[in-house]
Amino acid sequence: MKISLITVGKIKEKYFEQAIAEYAKRLSRYCKLEILQVADEKTPDGASAALEAQIKDREGERILAHVKDGAYVVALAIEGHMLSSEELAEKMGSLTVGGVSHIQFIIGGSLGLSEKVMRRADFALSFSRMTFPHQLMRVVLLEQVYRGFKILAGEPYHK
Repeated sequence: MKISLITVGKIKEKYFEQAIAEYAKRLSRYCKLEILQVADEKTPDGASAALEAQIKDREGERILAHVKDGAYVVALAIEGHMLSSEELAEKMGSLTVGGVSHIQFIIGGSLGLSEKVMRRADFALSFSRMTFPHQLMRVVLLEQVYRGFKILAGEPYHK
């Protein structure tokens, strides 16, 4: 199984980089992990809705350039479906059984994802109705993917 994260913006804090590296190491037992970063756009204070839409569209084009044909695309979005850890593991397992060998998770920038990206997504996943920094969301997502693989393998992992 190949897992890709397509993310907007760079990690600036060392502690996030360390946490991402730790989960990447742990995940290496279960999958091939790829993390792709696309440039974010600067959003001026007080930007109009039209300007925000343009910014999301530009970031969305960069994201879509990395989406692979045949990959199952999961967009992280507040309005997506909320799953338990067990349900996420079950979804990952059923995709694998169904012949999917590549899952791409997309984490947008501060404004979220463009409509074009959301239309391309096969599934919209929400971790909460709250907003999280995209750097932190990478860590949370990797931890949940790791937890999912542990659940699927029937291996113990703290609850």
